[in-house]
Amino acid sequence: MRRFLILFLWSGLLLGAPLQLTSKQAEYIAQKVWQNEGAGKDKYLIWWNRGEDFASLGIGHFIWFPKGHTERFREVFPMVLAYMQKQGVALPRGITPQSDFPWQTKEAFFWAKKQKSLYYMRLFRFLKETMSYQAMFMAERMMQALPQMLAAIDDPAKAKRIERRFNHILYKQDGSVDERGLYILIDYTNFKGEGTLKSERYHGQGWGLLQVLEHLDEGAPDKYKAFADSAKAMLSRRIKNSPPARGEERWRRGWNVRLDTYWR
Repeated sequence: MRRFLILFLWSGLLLGAPLQLTSKQAEYIAQKVWQNEGAGKDKYLIWWNRGEDFASLGIGHFIWFPKGHTERFREVFPMVLAYMQKQGVALPRGITPQSDFPWQTKEAFFWAKKQKSLYYMRLFRFLKETMSYQAMFMAERMMQALPQMLAAIDDPAKAKRIERRFNHILYKQDGSVDERGLYILIDYTNFKGEGTLKSERYHGQGWGLLQVLEHLDEGAPDKYKAFADSAKAMLSRRIKNSPPARGEERWRRGWNVRLDTYWR
């Protein structure tokens, strides 16, 4: 991994001071996210969850759709591949950012996984060997979330409030980067998105980072717990609004356990 991961902070829409992460910090965040997403186990590096119509890959369980699939959620794995290409990483033969998930059905995927097919193993090794780049992608996506959120807000007062709350989590009172706050923002952005995609709504209500910051209690004594509490409320609302056929209630406990890592 690179010695430093350099990202750029935004102040409003102006490029601000660079943020430097040591390799140790980046690896810490990557392991925390991978523990949340796949319990740190190799078997979950490429997975297809029950009740979902798409596969999830890598330490961030990035969504990748099979051919012809339409879904309300953001397809992130092609974004990961495009990021790696820009970093000069060689992609597996036959896979590009424009590729569809190689298996059309869950049954075909799990058969290939069980048989350890050549294509499956090629993809698995690629994901295993590029964890640091996956972590860098997540960190870069998090930093791009702020300008995305601000661009989606018409009310200047609300935009200032969202920026202030974002920085409240990201920084300590002395202005230095808060490592736990950084982990929270990276993990939640990867976990439930920026909150700006209109298709990621049930009954017009989202559950991404933007919505969590909208409902964050800035005056709470523990900012980490305040973020977790707001996120729990947004995901509880999502479950209530979700189509019954998706059975999202079954995820509540696991989601809450994940959010509790933000403050405990």
